[in-house]
Amino acid sequence: MTLSPSMQTAAQLASRYALELRGDGAAAVAGVSTLAGARPEQLAFLANPRYRAQLAQTKAGIVVMRREDSDDYAGTVLLAEDPYSAFARISAQFEVIEALEPGIHPQTAVDPSAAIDPSAQIGPFVSIGPRSCVEAGAVIGAGCAIGPDCVVGAGSTLGPRVTLVKRVRLGKRVLIHPGAVLGADGFGLAMDGGRWMKVPQLGGVCIGDDCEIGANTTIDRGAIDDTVLEEDVRLDNQIQIGHNAHIGAHTAMAGCSAVAGSARIGRYCLIGGGAGVLGHLELCDRVIVTAMTLVTHSIREPGEYSSGTPLMDNRSWRRSAARFRQLDKLARRLGGLPPADDKDQE
Repeated sequence: MTLSPSMQTAAQLASRYALELRGDGAAAVAGVSTLAGARPEQLAFLANPRYRAQLAQTKAGIVVMRREDSDDYAGTVLLAEDPYSAFARISAQFEVIEALEPGIHPQTAVDPSAAIDPSAQIGPFVSIGPRSCVEAGAVIGAGCAIGPDCVVGAGSTLGPRVTLVKRVRLGKRVLIHPGAVLGADGFGLAMDGGRWMKVPQLGGVCIGDDCEIGANTTIDRGAIDDTVLEEDVRLDNQIQIGHNAHIGAHTAMAGCSAVAGSARIGRYCLIGGGAGVLGHLELCDRVIVTAMTLVTHSIREPGEYSSGTPLMDNRSWRRSAARFRQLDKLARRLGGLPPADDKDQE
């Protein structure tokens, strides 16, 4: 059988990714899919036990899974300790990436003091401000705005309409998705004579190597020191990072989460969708914050943390909400304590 360049056999994949092969080594695939949607020429994976029922019906030519899940499966299997990460590595070779075309599009405005490496690719309708630098192999998508004193590190990619406002420094191989805004003013205000006075935001934003920042995510520059993302931080779409926040290496945050100003998140943390971290708090390394949790105090011990109440029907919720105000009285009654003053209930 003659394989097209995009086709890979199970034997080839097993050898390349150090996986154990069980079944037909000549089975070939040209793409990836889910267990439920895969065709015979595609590879799928099983990592979450809740999808195990789909294994019997899958048409995938090759399935990546753990050894303990493979006993009753007759098809071709690649055994992995972590099927999801193995699938991610394999699927990367089927991704179509446009070839880099170095040069500056004629419809781009570049300040004379800016420095653009000849190997960088600058798309149409881009603006690059004073003293900014675009390093080797970087790709700047259409409609991006790069303000003064910014650095786009080597091999980094800015999708369309990304804005680096000012004093933003990107490390190497940073990927920023469309619409993200880095380096806007932090929310710094001081009350003076009954009116708000804006506090100048004199810092910048520093993004470490290999970070990824999702679409329409915003990262404010610091008031004095920089807002910092260490290396390999992964931010989903529509996340807000406040001024002077510090996010530790290898931390990942899901969509619509938010970190208020001057909070410090440790390394290898996972922040669920819609979660919030209040300002000036600290989370130690390897903390998991589940979705919709509000972190109101610093966390000193690794582990999984949650807040909030689970979903229920509206009538039950209204009934429970009416009882919340009685919890203190009930606790005091059970503890033999005198009733609290009514003002304590307000």
